[in-house]
Amino acid sequence: MPIPKAELHLHIEGTLEPELAFTLAERNGVDLSYASPDELREAYSFADLGSFLRLYYALMQVLRTEQDFADLTEAYLARAREQGVRHAEIFFDPQAHTARGVPIDEVIGGISRALDAAPERHGISTGLILCFLRDESVESARATFEAARPHLDRISAIGLDSAEVGHPPSKFAELYELAEAAGLRTVAHAGEEGPPEYVWEALDVLRVERIDHGVRSMEDAQLVARLAEQQIPLTVCPLSNLRLGVVDDLADHPLPRMLAAGLLVTVNSDDPAYFGGYVGDNYTAVRESLGLDDDQVRTLARNSFRAAFLDEPTKLRYIAEVDAHPMRS
Repeated sequence: MPIPKAELHLHIEGTLEPELAFTLAERNGVDLSYASPDELREAYSFADLGSFLRLYYALMQVLRTEQDFADLTEAYLARAREQGVRHAEIFFDPQAHTARGVPIDEVIGGISRALDAAPERHGISTGLILCFLRDESVESARATFEAARPHLDRISAIGLDSAEVGHPPSKFAELYELAEAAGLRTVAHAGEEGPPEYVWEALDVLRVERIDHGVRSMEDAQLVARLAEQQIPLTVCPLSNLRLGVVDDLADHPLPRMLAAGLLVTVNSDDPAYFGGYVGDNYTAVRESLGLDDDQVRTLARNSFRAAFLDEPTKLRYIAEVDAHPMRS
């Protein structure tokens, strides 16, 4: 059994495997323009974030009903359990669906139905993070937040994702103030394709509690010192970084340097159907490519629970599972 872990950087729309895409397309009368799941899987090859996002959003057209979102989420949870996930905090992108005429109630209703069953069915506790598309307008994000207000009891945090370059975190400062006033936790993608300055903005302007990705923080020694001192979590996604060209070779990934610098770094899968592996696969890949030892792997697993939006007794319970786990994993 894989080492127990939390997954904190996972886009539920990014778990859409080609086989499920074809099932949902047939259910909803959608033409995917691919002859088979295998042909579609061959298209899961990207030069950069932009080329990935074009296919990512195009395939979302198969997601139409509450049942579709429930099936998508259930499929992820079943895979996550096999990979040792004990807690998952899941991103979703409501603007990508409401723009197609899918009501936000259908989206949240379907995802929540699967999440509600997760503790008993899969032994996984969960949280749901509403993400705003940074390459859309602030007005669109604000309208989405207001539409989500009736569902805030189902949402634990807000986040910021999609195309990073040219869309600094500060663009959404007002929105984060609204979310904070509503009692939500806060995270944001920063320092993936965008520069270290975006990480500074996410921390100082948006006042986020976690940085999603953050690998380019290593370019700024002062920023690294701050992240280490304040133990601000970074939700790193190694296989995603490889597939999108953030690193050319997984052996060159900065993860070992991040650990050595004392950063509270975690390993996650991002959009696993598209990037070649779920969270356990990411652990295996970095262990093999970066030569991580048992202690480093156990540190990553502990960090995942330390960084989670859980109360302290629950964190300690999960960390005890990590400490009791027999390596190797």
